[in-house]
Amino acid sequence: MSKFILQPSAVTGEPSKYSTETNLVHADEFLNDVNDVAPPIHVSTTFRYPRDPSKLIAAKDLPIEDAESHVYSRLSSPSTARLEAILSSHLNGYALVYSSGVAAFHAALVHLNPRQLSGSLFYHGCHGVADIHSRLTGMKQIPLDCPVEDLQPGDVVHLETPLNPLGTAFDIKYYADRAHSRGAILIVDSTFAPPPLQDPFEFGADIVMHSGSKYIGGHSDVLAGVLVTRDLKRRWGLWEERLYLGGVMGNLEAWLGVRSVRTLELRVLRQSENATRLAGWLSGEIGKGGVVGKVVESVKHASLQEEEWVARQMKGGFGPVFGIEMKTELLAKTLPSHLELFAHATSLGGVESLIEWRAMSDTTCPTTLLRLSIGVENWEDLKNDLLQAFEKLATDQSVLNGKD
Repeated sequence: MSKFILQPSAVTGEPSKYSTETNLVHADEFLNDVNDVAPPIHVSTTFRYPRDPSKLIAAKDLPIEDAESHVYSRLSSPSTARLEAILSSHLNGYALVYSSGVAAFHAALVHLNPRQLSGSLFYHGCHGVADIHSRLTGMKQIPLDCPVEDLQPGDVVHLETPLNPLGTAFDIKYYADRAHSRGAILIVDSTFAPPPLQDPFEFGADIVMHSGSKYIGGHSDVLAGVLVTRDLKRRWGLWEERLYLGGVMGNLEAWLGVRSVRTLELRVLRQSENATRLAGWLSGEIGKGGVVGKVVESVKHASLQEEEWVARQMKGGFGPVFGIEMKTELLAKTLPSHLELFAHATSLGGVESLIEWRAMSDTTCPTTLLRLSIGVENWEDLKNDLLQAFEKLATDQSVLNGKD
């Protein structure tokens, strides 16, 4: 194997020597060729060939396992190799990084080239990618819960769980069993719940996808996508196709990604705990007749689901994103302007808390919906910020009566 491919313990069957938190900090140390404690920034797009003529091998004669020696950054680079090594360890498969989440989804569809894509509930950007593939290849798009007989060998079932923008969960094992019974392939977009919250491979996923811009990046300053497979042959196919699709992650972004994943588990566990506490508090307040009940219609989050499989699937926590439905569109549009700790912005996964009137970026969602991405702040500070904003809304008769 190339030294640039980490052998994930989940693939080799060998137990990892260290815990998850330790692996996130040390899994790339086998790539160290400098004495720096912090990995250096590599910006070169091209790398020198060996000076020894005997070590020069024509590309046609180069074994594929040696193809990732750094030659040109569209093939590999020091920073992307480090990031892929850490993610392979953490995500329990062979990880490849891309320039964005939608670039990763595009790469998966190119590689699998399905006749049918089953999946009607997922990120609107991925719907745009699917529409392009339908136009170019004739790929048919069918609902996620289509009759199982409609699935054919080689079809792709694309499952996003937890779901954007509500943070609600779907049963991965159920959809894996459906897909595999018909010879179809299951892709799970686990962006909203990276390990340690859930591991889709444990429940039958064939490929796992992440928008690395979110929790893997973690600081609202990285654009990235990730595909993970436990099939080495598929990994090589995706790697070779990425070379020609050109969707490789940039050098500086990959360096930022390495910086970020060191604290991935610390951040995600704190954010998930904060979100679960806030969602539970809001849900409990709705029926009490106070200020929350006057303006909030409902709260959606995996922690509020009652199906028994949810806790088993999300054994590390229920995700840092949840949705709240306000009673009117005007209440939904007004709430963000009354908050002090929540930035009104799209995206999610950063250390800071965000709130978004979701209709600003998603044409398919209700205009009463707000999506909250919870950060690492003290959860009671966030609760008090929401409460003071609800109090302002509940006493503003013009907003309550629907007058802009």
